[in-house]
Amino acid sequence: MWGNKPQVTSSFSSALLSFLLLMGVHSTRTVGASRNPACKTSLQRTFRLAKLVQFEASNVFKTYKESQGEGSEFLCKAPVNNIPDPNIHGLEASERISSIYTQLQSFIPHLKRVYEQQKDLQLPSSPLLSKLLGVSDKSWDLTLTINDFYCHAFPNLPPLEPAGGPTTLPPPLNVFQQKVYGCVVLKTYKEFLTNVSKEFKSFKGKVCRRRMRKNAMF
Repeated sequence: MWGNKPQVTSSFSSALLSFLLLMGVHSTRTVGASRNPACKTSLQRTFRLAKLVQFEASNVFKTYKESQGEGSEFLCKAPVNNIPDPNIHGLEASERISSIYTQLQSFIPHLKRVYEQQKDLQLPSSPLLSKLLGVSDKSWDLTLTINDFYCHAFPNLPPLEPAGGPTTLPPPLNVFQQKVYGCVVLKTYKEFLTNVSKEFKSFKGKVCRRRMRKNAMF
């Protein structure tokens, strides 16, 4: 009876050693996940580009009002239908990123329409035209960067979907209506990008870390 104790102790020690080795491997995998720079690097790149587009959109909005002549302060107060929502929707981070992605795509055709209208109203040398083109181009770049970040942050979720259906653009407008439309579009887009920048700033230390905690589960 007493002779069985060393065997029990040996079995217990082996089991304990196996458990500690398993925990060591698990810990190594968790550390490896925490040191994976892809998600964090993509988030930083997306945040920087979002801030840049936000700055340029604010600059375009200011230039737009300056180029419309007297009464430009009242242009944005008139109601305009079918402008994308500047607010971001969704509870989970993945849902909010998807909302940003689709809303951003919905704004771009409106920016192009404002450019087409202003091209008929402004001199070819007007700085407004080049700024409008620049914001549109960088907005497309931002959609690509957001998609890249989403793939790194949520590799197990379905990919982001493009905006559903064509964007509803206004019918032909007179000059005053065009000025109102352009002002509302740019003002709303500026508000949207402010929300986008705040959103991506809030993701720092959360989204990529949340993925690490999931990787830490057995």
